[in-house]
Amino acid sequence: MLPRKRAGEGAVVEGGEGGGGGGGEEVSGSNASSGVSLLKKSRIGCFGPPELTATGNSKSDVANNGSGSSQPASTSSTSTSTSTSTSTLGGSMPTDIDEDLHSRQLAVYGRETMRRLFASNVLVSGMQGLGVEIAKNLVLAGVKSVTLHDEGVVELWDLSSNFLYSENDIGKNRALASVQKLQELNNAVVVTTLTTKLTKEHLSDFQVVVFTDIDLHRAIEFDDYCHTHQPPISFIKADVRGLFGSVFCDFGPEFTVFDVDGEEPHTGIIASISNDNAALVSCVDDERLEFQDGDLVVFSEVHGMTELNDGKPRKIKSARPYSFILEEDTTNYGVYEKGGIVTQVKLPKALKFKPLKEAIKDPGDFLLSDFSKFDRPPLLHLAFQALDKFVSECGRYPVAGSEEDAQRFISVASGINDSLGDGKLEDINPKLLQHFAFGARAVLNPMAAMFGGIVGQEVVKACSGKFHPLFQFFYFDSVESLPTEPLDLDDLKPRNSRYDAQVSVFGSKLQKKIEDAKVFLVGSGALGCEFLKNIALMGVSCGKHGKLTVTDDDVIEKSNLSRQFLFRDWNIGQAKSTVAASAATSINPRLNVEALQNRVGPETENVFDDTFWENLSVVINALDNVNARLYVDQRCLYFQKPLLESGTLGAKCNTQMVIPHLTENYGASRDPPEKQAPMCTVHSFPHNIDHCLTWARSEFEGLLEKTPAEVNAYLSNPVEYTKAMINAGDAQARDTLEHVLECLDKERCERFEDCISWARLKFEDYYTNRVKQLIYTFPENALTSTGAPFWSAPKRFPRPLQFSVSDPGHLHFVMAASILRAETFGIPVPDWAKNPKKMAEAVDKVVVPGFQPKENANIVTDEKATSLSAASIDDTAAINDLISRLEHCRSNLPPGFRMKPIQFEKDDDTNYHMDLIAALANMRARNYSIPEVDKLKAKFIAGRIIPAIATSTAMATGLVCLELYKVLDGGHKLEDYRNTFANLALPLFSMAEPVPPKAVKHRDLTWTVWDRWIIENNPTLRELMQWLQDKGLNAYSISCGSCLLYNSMFPRHQERMDRKVVDLAKEVAKLEVPPYRRHLDVVVACEDDEGDDIDIPQISVYFR
Repeated sequence: MLPRKRAGEGAVVEGGEGGGGGGGEEVSGSNASSGVSLLKKSRIGCFGPPELTATGNSKSDVANNGSGSSQPASTSSTSTSTSTSTSTLGGSMPTDIDEDLHSRQLAVYGRETMRRLFASNVLVSGMQGLGVEIAKNLVLAGVKSVTLHDEGVVELWDLSSNFLYSENDIGKNRALASVQKLQELNNAVVVTTLTTKLTKEHLSDFQVVVFTDIDLHRAIEFDDYCHTHQPPISFIKADVRGLFGSVFCDFGPEFTVFDVDGEEPHTGIIASISNDNAALVSCVDDERLEFQDGDLVVFSEVHGMTELNDGKPRKIKSARPYSFILEEDTTNYGVYEKGGIVTQVKLPKALKFKPLKEAIKDPGDFLLSDFSKFDRPPLLHLAFQALDKFVSECGRYPVAGSEEDAQRFISVASGINDSLGDGKLEDINPKLLQHFAFGARAVLNPMAAMFGGIVGQEVVKACSGKFHPLFQFFYFDSVESLPTEPLDLDDLKPRNSRYDAQVSVFGSKLQKKIEDAKVFLVGSGALGCEFLKNIALMGVSCGKHGKLTVTDDDVIEKSNLSRQFLFRDWNIGQAKSTVAASAATSINPRLNVEALQNRVGPETENVFDDTFWENLSVVINALDNVNARLYVDQRCLYFQKPLLESGTLGAKCNTQMVIPHLTENYGASRDPPEKQAPMCTVHSFPHNIDHCLTWARSEFEGLLEKTPAEVNAYLSNPVEYTKAMINAGDAQARDTLEHVLECLDKERCERFEDCISWARLKFEDYYTNRVKQLIYTFPENALTSTGAPFWSAPKRFPRPLQFSVSDPGHLHFVMAASILRAETFGIPVPDWAKNPKKMAEAVDKVVVPGFQPKENANIVTDEKATSLSAASIDDTAAINDLISRLEHCRSNLPPGFRMKPIQFEKDDDTNYHMDLIAALANMRARNYSIPEVDKLKAKFIAGRIIPAIATSTAMATGLVCLELYKVLDGGHKLEDYRNTFANLALPLFSMAEPVPPKAVKHRDLTWTVWDRWIIENNPTLRELMQWLQDKGLNAYSISCGSCLLYNSMFPRHQERMDRKVVDLAKEVAKLEVPPYRRHLDVVVACEDDEGDDIDIPQISVYFR
């Protein structure tokens, strides 16, 4: 989305317009803080072992290493090095944004927010699982610098939740062991380390500080410093303890949110405005209004009541789907005539944060995530304070499985609760506190992934003022993920394994089930990379009986690298699944993974056959389209396998658990289809930029892909091609032949100058002649058949353009169109073609013929029309004439002549595809006085780019993996599972138990969509019908595919009764039974003894 210009205030410090990405930064060499190291531009293999512990300590070393050298700076074996002040890092960085890399993120944030990010320095303290997840998301987002702080060393325990560490890192400082691989994620971000004790003075170098492993006393001390600092430093404290998590945010005494939700301002097209005190404003019913009572709006383009066009925000009330009340007296205003756009005004919001020492005593309203746990946040607020006190008194965390430690922890919590006076909790839930104590030392990967996404997004908010911050406490737990059977306390003890932290929460029995799981991961893009990391860390499919199958038919592109963190730039062009699987095995070498490049669908059922599906424990979808999701959903229904579904859209994410016999399936409920603009609106009556871009994309594909492909089809086999056109004999065939003939005759290009001439004449046709024809046929005062004005809202009256070489938009259209036209004809593009002055000289030489509007032009105005081609009684004659003219043209072509069709590629900014589409759309927008857009915005709309950021992806996969514990344990009830919708922009977390499937009852039988009845031993038709009759069901029709195997209305079908069902299917339905198939499916129509139809499940007949 396009950013609006905003004043630099709030979270952005001096130098806020500085960008990121460049090399050659000058770095301070002062000794203000010891233990800092800098790593820049080192390039080691994907997740390979780090070769550095600290970088050199001189200015020249750092500068050289930052300039793009592939060799690391000289290293030091000591754990401390000369400090690098992060406040000076990147001071000379350019403000350019790599749009190829960040296009999906730009679609969420806009350029202004990205520039603010590029100017922000962030400290992340605590490099256990949560800290690393936060740092990963920030490096991917592209902040200016991330400093990693940790004084501790890597332990085997850390391998449960930290994807950067290997067993070789045990004993190394956590920050130093993390820096290398985090730097690989984005070389435009300066990643540094701080390995000594943190002081308040260190914090002044940063705009945001995040603490993931700090005691409450020091947190209050640091937060006070940040809160009173000028400008304030945003402070975030986050903790993950077993299945419990917390976040606290303090962005200072005055923080401005520039955009609270990230949504585009809502608009409406006005139909009428009354002259009243509190005027009624009605809008056209083209689209529902999204306004709410109390919104501020501005008016523009209003005819008659022009007093409203002053740009002043006005308050509305009584908002309805197509109208609202304007709180203004319009009695003495001019009378409304026509036109007008009303647009929502989004105002900045000022927030006053309380410091931690006040908020801990008076937390205010907690942000809820699960309304079934309404009383949980105050209890967790108490539990985290009790844990801090326990650790300060004992010098350690409670031991997992130690009832003595748990009881002591509960006593501490009880003591704190007793001191709260009026705020005392009536029930401190000792059972829940015991779970809290047992898992207090463990950082679980799914919790770290989830909270890493949440906290990463809060950092972006603090840096940019984009989206509403979390205000101020958030608590979450997933105790439902624990095994259903009571835990044996001995089962929680460490086994000297990389999974010890996870075992301390779930026990070794569930860990064994996790390791032996057979999992199918469908997709290895953004969601897939996160899932693979989580799966490897959890130990899923890492046992001798476990297996993970991952498939994805896509290859890695540059735009993937800002979210799909298992990929590096040297992987571009390689298969996603192969690279991702390899990276996952680097995280956990015990992972048994097979990477495939097959699309999952009917065409690959020989690969993903019955045996494959039957052996699975669970399926995890990581897909980006609904059709593929629906197919996998049907397969999971058929084979009764759990499906864990998730998706993201910008800052929003959702998860859905599809559990056999417990929940409805994914396909049981669907979103309504997106509303498509009528064809006549797109082609003749656009009223927004989306219509212009849809038209531009259509014209691009028609001119540069479809028509050249048709030319080649004709030239490759003229006889067959013309025969097919004659057989079609319709208006579409006639139009196709006309385009082919134009391309090979009067519009054929032999020199680049011909391409310029073609482009200039296209401009005249599109933006001058067609518009002149339209307003000649429908003048401004035209009326409809009912006497209403033809040009009434939402139609906008167009004006023809007068071409001028001095207009950059006009010239850019001709440049982009001529370059791409030359490409289709294989004509070399001269260097001067990209020189505006020389291009203008060439365009001036083009002779543009005059235009005379036609009297009886056919312009489609029917909104239900599906084609712009008008049928004619003489289509056949026209087709025959076109074919004969084509034959004449073909005889004049050079031998072997072929065109080069161009397939639209949005993610290459050097290919002129988006240049032409943006130019096509913007010139059309000028015709209709529609605001134009830049190339980036055009790319989002025409390229149908799905907005995506790493934070929402991480959160979604963390939530799904919390459900994966439940699935692999087995035995959980419906109320234990959670579906989630979250919007990190607001922030909003909405969790609820899934919907159960619809049940059908007959006699003592009950079934749902999950049931598939199975009959074995290769039955005959009679045996199948008798099997049903035993259930009180009388079959009167049996079909396989689209063919009837039996119907009681046909007497001859009685002769089939003793035939095997499979033989009938082969003979009647022409069913092909491949060797891997052991059964066939039939659909049976039944009625009960009273003659009422009964809808029964699909029946699988096993013949092998």
